[in-house]
Amino acid sequence: RNSSLKLPSVPDSRDLTMQSVNRVFAQAWKAPVRSLHQSAPARSFSDASGLKAALDVKLPELVNQIKDVRAKHGDKVLHEVTVDQAYMGMRGIKSMVYETSLLDAEEGIRFRGLSIPECQEQLPKAPNGSEPLPEALFWLLLTGEVPTQAQTEAVSAEWASRAGLPSHVETVIDAFPKHMHPMSQFSAAILALQTESKFAKAYSEGVNKKEYANYVYEDAIDLIANIPLIAARIYRNLYHDGKHIPFNPKLDWSANFADMLGFEESGEQFKDLMRMYLVIHSDHEGGNVSAHTAHLVGSALSDPYLSVSAALNGLAGPLHGLANQEVLSFLKKMQADLAGQTMDNAAFAKHCRAILDSGRVIPGYGHAVLRKTDPRYEAQRQFALKHLPEDPLFKLVSQLYEVVPDVLLAAGKAKNPWPNVDAHSGCLLQHYNLKEENFYTVMFGVSRALGCLSQLILSRGVGLPLERPKSVTTEWIKAKFEE
Repeated sequence: RNSSLKLPSVPDSRDLTMQSVNRVFAQAWKAPVRSLHQSAPARSFSDASGLKAALDVKLPELVNQIKDVRAKHGDKVLHEVTVDQAYMGMRGIKSMVYETSLLDAEEGIRFRGLSIPECQEQLPKAPNGSEPLPEALFWLLLTGEVPTQAQTEAVSAEWASRAGLPSHVETVIDAFPKHMHPMSQFSAAILALQTESKFAKAYSEGVNKKEYANYVYEDAIDLIANIPLIAARIYRNLYHDGKHIPFNPKLDWSANFADMLGFEESGEQFKDLMRMYLVIHSDHEGGNVSAHTAHLVGSALSDPYLSVSAALNGLAGPLHGLANQEVLSFLKKMQADLAGQTMDNAAFAKHCRAILDSGRVIPGYGHAVLRKTDPRYEAQRQFALKHLPEDPLFKLVSQLYEVVPDVLLAAGKAKNPWPNVDAHSGCLLQHYNLKEENFYTVMFGVSRALGCLSQLILSRGVGLPLERPKSVTTEWIKAKFEE
């Protein structure tokens, strides 16, 4: 396949075994040793953590619950849609079922009924950490139950056992040009990993539809295990001359990600920040662009790799995952404009009003659904108060929090004048010297995969059909109401 390839010395034929052949070619291609049959679909499914067994108990219960709800209420009206809603992004239309989380305008997000503070209190943590582990959150999203410490550690161990990128995926990532945006690299790399899809292979072989969820589960766990490796490789290629840091199977998922990025010396604080960040960004019910995209694409029986890659393309948009970069740019410009001077809140409010009067916006405030301070913002604020209360950028974020809501209300600029998650995340990452802003959305994507994949598993488990809403034209609307 490559005429310039020079093979290393081959062992004596008397000692030649399949293992030694694999080692020779692995050395030649600089790839990890793997079985020749590794990509074949699994016929018996791995459940080293016990999560699959717990899910197998819960899925029939959910199926029966849905059957009962449809039998009793199937013909009842869930929501009436106005013409304005059809034109204005379908805001507020209740038209899909998404089990893993629910967003309340007043309370904020709940993961399977638990608020973010409740998750922080109840979900298991790392031995030296104070924030919940994403492994525990994933168990909660799939089963609706809080796992034990042992169950959480078993999930972490299973994810670690599945980690390891095929050589062709590493080759693809390493070939990306330096000017290619990290989110484009991220999406493309996951497509390259789609060669490993057990669902796609099983479907092509005519697997019974009752088995779909088993193969989607396998793909989901494989992808979750490898998505931090993809993200870290992109980061190290772009910002650290391709000097990669090996995966450590003894660490939890977030700690490994932090170390592979190159922040081992930042200590447990940064690892805890990653645990919190990856939990709070994971899911935000099903109507946001990334979650809805994964749900829609998955409904066509596209495998999890295709579905998550599509979701990331939506997340990369300026109105979705890129919002935190816009906030950070705003904060840095404000710092420069203030040139180190401090203002009391009255003077600072006047400065903010001048920004609005000039036709600019104050990013990070307001939300399509929320009508209060985003609990994800509050979780990050509490982390900052605990670990970096004197950080200059955090002080600016705090003063904005004290002043901007009243300024926006007085100006009539927002139905919800309160800060959202994007108003805070950038300053935390900057404090720990993760300053490459173009990479921030990749980190968001690593987290959001947890929510997208948990719902994909449930969707196939309960047999949700292809999503296909009806669209109309402006002429159709005119004709309907003017005739």
